Amino acid sequence: MSTPKLHAPSHRHRKGMLPALLAGGLAASYLLPYFGVLSPYVQLILISVGVNIILTSSLNLVNGYMGEFSVGHAGFMAVGAYGAAVLSVNVLPYGAAAPWLFPLAIVAGGLAAALLGCVVALLSFKTRGDYLAIVTLAFLMIVKSTLENLDVVGGARGFLGIEKLTTLPWVVAWSVATIWVIRNLVHSRYGRDIQAVRDDEIAANQTGVDTRRAKVLAFSVSSFFAGVAGGLLAHHLQFINPRMFDIAKSTDMLVMVYLGGIGSLGGSILGATIYTLLLEALRPLGAFRMMLMPLMLVLLMLFRPRGIMGMREFSWLLPACDRDAREAAASDVDKDGKA
Repeated sequence: MSTPKLHAPSHRHRKGMLPALLAGGLAASYLLPYFGVLSPYVQLILISVGVNIILTSSLNLVNGYMGEFSVGHAGFMAVGAYGAAVLSVNVLPYGAAAPWLFPLAIVAGGLAAALLGCVVALLSFKTRGDYLAIVTLAFLMIVKSTLENLDVVGGARGFLGIEKLTTLPWVVAWSVATIWVIRNLVHSRYGRDIQAVRDDEIAANQTGVDTRRAKVLAFSVSSFFAGVAGGLLAHHLQFINPRMFDIAKSTDMLVMVYLGGIGSLGGSILGATIYTLLLEALRPLGAFRMMLMPLMLVLLMLFRPRGIMGMREFSWLLPACDRDAREAAASDVDKDGKA
């Protein structure tokens, strides 16, 4: 008597599974706090995880998929935070209408960061590797120094009067949007151009790849979502100052990217989650925990430079065609092994 075979779920069922999970997650992020299931402390941690997922995924587009080394991501975050905060405080109405206009402020902050991302991309045409790292570091210092000397945004004292508009559902929605956009980008024709820059920029140029367009696109999308994360953070903390966006903040992002794994959105999610929870668990150590995080980056570079998921991806984050190809390849390996 033959044993019954277990059939894989159909394309239709698998295609509808991910949207159903996302819809369930968005509903849970609203209903659980509404009914008091999640305490304010747990919500704070989850919001931090979501913001860090946006930051890590966006930085991974440049440092992982394109193979460059940017250390100025905190500068883009600062531009988005200040841009969104200034717009929501000085332009958008305060009160009942503010939550509905909140996405406009976040998008505006992201666009301001993306504009500066294009400028950095233009500089990357002539520099790579360590030299690009120096350029992005200089960009971060310029942004921080400019904000410290602009009295219109509070200067070194910081910017006050920001309404608390960031909620867990908004963070979940923006995190999902970030993953969805970057996932579709890296698996598109433009994404293949970006990855060709990582593999060999000279060879990519010789084969007709427009590497300049690829760099501008990667930096623009990456900086846009860094600005989105900054806007969400500003409207969560209700106060921002330039010291929040220094080289230490960029170091945190680098640790999350290389902990989770370069060239992997699943790795970005893992790295951001593990790092945020670990940072919170080590809070009793006080200032000493901030010494451990850069040490973690050094150890990662020495013993596991590609991170947990480096150059690999969860199957549910792959397009259907790539997922089917992976399953077919695995099936062929199993058949060869049995033969």
